[in-house]
Amino acid sequence: MSTTNQNILSELNNIFNNVFDEGDISINPLTTAQDIDGWDSLNHIRLIVTIEKFYKIEFTSLEIGQLKNIGDMVALIVNKL
Repeated sequence: MSTTNQNILSELNNIFNNVFDEGDISINPLTTAQDIDGWDSLNHIRLIVTIEKFYKIEFTSLEIGQLKNIGDMVALIVNKL
């Protein structure tokens, strides 16, 4: 994993802990929604909006629908930056 991807993963980990109001979430490229307690449709929207604001980017509905795990999200953010 490149340094850029590692930095984004670290930033996303902080975002996840803030959105899910946890202090002990630890994500990796293979993490999925099923791996995190409380990752429901409402928190999914909050998560996407928070990530978009943090990176000053926008995701399309198609892009969001194609995400399978955190690794896909990191790759999408890298492509958008």
